[in-house]
Amino acid sequence: MECLSRFLRLLLLALGAAQLAVALKFDIQAHPGHESSKYERCIRNFVAKDQLVVVTAIVNGQRGDGQMLNMHIRDAVGNEYGKPKDVVGENRFAFNSHADSAFDVCFENVLTSKRDVMSPTRHIELDIDIGADAKDWSAIQAGEKLKPVEAELRRIEEVVAEIVSEMDYLRGREQKLRDTNESTNERVKWFAFGTMGMLVGLGAWQVVYLRAYFRSKHLI
Repeated sequence: MECLSRFLRLLLLALGAAQLAVALKFDIQAHPGHESSKYERCIRNFVAKDQLVVVTAIVNGQRGDGQMLNMHIRDAVGNEYGKPKDVVGENRFAFNSHADSAFDVCFENVLTSKRDVMSPTRHIELDIDIGADAKDWSAIQAGEKLKPVEAELRRIEEVVAEIVSEMDYLRGREQKLRDTNESTNERVKWFAFGTMGMLVGLGAWQVVYLRAYFRSKHLI
């Protein structure tokens, strides 16, 4: 009961944090275009396989103002999810993840005008929704003719299912790591026994060899 109560408290805290989540806001300086990877600003998150991810980026400025903001969405195992160029205004990018992996949303602001540009920066508001949070619940509510409470309960149900799935994934990872640790300890133990046996055997052989050598020399 205590574990269940603790889990429910953590669940309520997680749901409350999801409700209070706000977009990440930051500025990115424009650069002349050399060594572009050095000036990338990346935001990293983790996603499970086959989950819906919606990236919403609101960028100030306008095209032709001497700056070009480029985005690059990729994961740590090499999958590419989008590489939009010259992004301004509100932009939404949705994709389904291909692997259990961390993914990066990277921004690069390139200075395209040779004339002086006052304060060459772009302001970005970034919001990343994953899984149940990425779904358009207003459209689901309207399409299935659900009451607001029913739609909220559906959303909470999916969030709980995702939490349970993540806990199962973490438990599986923990089991795999424990098995690997036990296997490694077993191999180290037998390696140590084998090394001790070889040393004892080598010592016995040296004693026998030296005794035979000195006996052949009539020293003993």
